[in-house]
Amino acid sequence: MPPSGWSLAILLALYIFTGLVGHDPWKNEDAVTIGVVHTMVTNGDWLTPALAGRPYPDAPLYYWVAAVSSSLLSWLLPVHDAVRLASGVFTLLALAFILLAARELHGREQAPAAPLLLAGSIGFLFHAHEAQPMLATLTAHTAAYWGLTQLDRRPLRGASCFGSAIGLGFLANGLAAMLPLLPVAAFVVWRSQNRQRSALLLLASLLLTGVLAGGWLLALLVTAPTYLAAFWQGELLQLGSTTPPLVSLQRLLLMLPWYAWPAFPLAGWTLWAKRRQLAMNAQALPIFAFVVTLLVVSICLGARSVPALLLLPPLVLLAVPGVDSLRRGAANAFDWFGMITFSLLALLAWIGWYAMVFGWPERLARQAVRLEPGFVGHFSLPASALALLGTLVWCWLIVTSQRSPIRGIMHWMAGLTLFWLLITALWMPWIDYGKTYREVSAALARALPEKYNCIASVNVADSILASLDYFDGIRTVAGKSAEGRNCSLLLIHGSPKDGGVAASSGWRKIWDGGRPAERRESDRLHLYRRDKARSPAR
Repeated sequence: MPPSGWSLAILLALYIFTGLVGHDPWKNEDAVTIGVVHTMVTNGDWLTPALAGRPYPDAPLYYWVAAVSSSLLSWLLPVHDAVRLASGVFTLLALAFILLAARELHGREQAPAAPLLLAGSIGFLFHAHEAQPMLATLTAHTAAYWGLTQLDRRPLRGASCFGSAIGLGFLANGLAAMLPLLPVAAFVVWRSQNRQRSALLLLASLLLTGVLAGGWLLALLVTAPTYLAAFWQGELLQLGSTTPPLVSLQRLLLMLPWYAWPAFPLAGWTLWAKRRQLAMNAQALPIFAFVVTLLVVSICLGARSVPALLLLPPLVLLAVPGVDSLRRGAANAFDWFGMITFSLLALLAWIGWYAMVFGWPERLARQAVRLEPGFVGHFSLPASALALLGTLVWCWLIVTSQRSPIRGIMHWMAGLTLFWLLITALWMPWIDYGKTYREVSAALARALPEKYNCIASVNVADSILASLDYFDGIRTVAGKSAEGRNCSLLLIHGSPKDGGVAASSGWRKIWDGGRPAERRESDRLHLYRRDKARSPAR
């Protein structure tokens, strides 16, 4: 028997919203996205996203939703936590749409496997819990698949859903990420029972796409044409990846077995078990969609973990029949593999937490401090109680769950949820201590002189610029710009030799700093002061 609606909803909700709050912005895209939303909320300019005072040409949908979430919950949560709740909303919608698409393709009985497979994919776990605009694009893809799968049965609703998904997807991540859906739509029209009607409806749905996407573009054309030009330049550059497509394709194919586990092997089993039915729409559509998406991602977006999210929906839709048709021996082996794996991981999580908090085992405790120098673990009764409750529920689940074809997927998903719950409840202070730039930003703020005209930055990543602006309102200008060449302060990330400017006469180091584990000079920030400023101090 498939899981009931309530049990499935509770499991997925626990998976989605665990770990979204309770930690600072972290380096890379999490900090950048939070920085853009922080600037948007602070400046009140929602039309042209910016980062730490600099234009940041990007599609705005995720930032809009996150800014609304931040504004509504400002009384309860800090900005960075409220922003990540937008990821929870988009993840929830993506899981709902993949469930609906699976119902259209495979029927109501098999459909619950789809959200479990998508959420249970290893590569999806971390991105679903960070501030990540690609989640909005993933939602658009799953909604588009739902629209296409009902084009014959409910043509008007299907076409409307598809057109809306394309328009909102463009607003979420631009043109390149939505390109795979166009040949997929053509494929669906070609296989449709009424090709002419389906083609006309999908063409008409593109008018809806134009209305949704064109409103923002038209507003930019009228009020910020320079920003619009920069946005389109970035879109065109993205269409031609700097990495050779064959290299990207090879890297993606090597990444997928672990990234899309367990959907990837189950999709392979479907291809074998349904090899005489591959021409049927239930298999043909996800196969074609996967191949097209794989090629577009390889050519335009590159072999990176974030765009690889777009490969998951067609893989999941292809893998759903494999869950039900898996032979009993293989299903039991997969079930036992999941139970044993996550039971061991849960045990290791508890042992690691005990070492960090109570200092035993001593060797493990020393290793934790060596990796994050200066960290001191503290016992938290609410966090440990939550982790204990999750562990007990896991033990109860593996003892009482009834036999069914979907039990292995349920156990895998529940085990992954338990592991993530233990990490966020027990290990989050240690992880946050090593990843946040809060203390680095505060130290830099204390080191700034009372009078200076501006700070030029060289080789400082966007994520660090976002963190400095978010925590202490420290903004910089590009070191190679006309304004930057006249700044009295210079901030360099990495070796001073890499900055070039610092090697010239007139610069004196007044501070350097980094996160606890960043001991090498190439990992740290360095602040220089010009002895004789070329512009008046503010």
